[in-house]
Amino acid sequence: MFLRKLKSVIGEVFALRLKLDEMQVALGRIESRQVEHGFDGFLHGAEFKVFSQWGEDGILQAIIRTINPVSKIFIEFGVQNYCESNTRFLLINNNWSGLVIDGSSDNINYIKNDPIYWRYNLKAECQFIDRDNINSIFLRNGVQGEIGLLSIDIDGNDYWVWQSIDSVKPAIVVTEYNARFGADRAVTVPYDQDFVRSEAHYSHIYYGASLKALCQLGDSKGYAFVGCNSAGNNAFFVRRDLLKAPLRELSVAEGFILHKFREARDAEGQLTFLSPEEESDLLFTLPLIDVEHGVSE
Repeated sequence: MFLRKLKSVIGEVFALRLKLDEMQVALGRIESRQVEHGFDGFLHGAEFKVFSQWGEDGILQAIIRTINPVSKIFIEFGVQNYCESNTRFLLINNNWSGLVIDGSSDNINYIKNDPIYWRYNLKAECQFIDRDNINSIFLRNGVQGEIGLLSIDIDGNDYWVWQSIDSVKPAIVVTEYNARFGADRAVTVPYDQDFVRSEAHYSHIYYGASLKALCQLGDSKGYAFVGCNSAGNNAFFVRRDLLKAPLRELSVAEGFILHKFREARDAEGQLTFLSPEEESDLLFTLPLIDVEHGVSE
């Protein structure tokens, strides 16, 4: 009796989630039409949020519209339960297909019980990602070659994992950067296969790579840096053979955005509300790799 009632409640929750999705998508379509004819290549002007954390949904719609046609396949990892993501709007609104990956079995089970899992062509895999397994994950899920979008957000080895990816050829790459490293240094945290942000340092801000490091990596892979979101945590890259006006390649200095959010913690786990400058001072006391010169700091 209890299990039957619990199953009914869970069903009602997912039904409400579906209705909420429908309303969010409808609003997103309105916003998308509003920016459709006025995009000048400046990413901030295209921002709107449907399912993304910040304005990535709008930015991606504008980029895709500019460089079309692209393969309507995405890969996104570090998605948690996929309620907030960079690709959910593409899945629902643009009828894309894709693969999402997360290290939590609870999150993957949630995704597989979400009505979107049978309504759309979505695959979800539970896997803790590292630079040695990433390509095999793609291949065993039947994803290789040309894809439309690769979205990277694993709060740790982002640089090293992107560096290792060679089984897919995305038109667009979105990857998180750590603005606390500043615009002038090409640095990343040292590679650690078992890296977990909350365990690497009590501050929770020791993770990822600088924008300059990611731009240099993107350049070596044939990608043009076209800007960051206004929140200052995601960088957008377009493959150079697909780059079209009004999008243009930016230098790090032109495109760098410093975040305003304050999430550093003390050793007891309490928020300290350090300024971005104070956060940077803390980070540069910790081990880093200068990828431009191949040395440890």
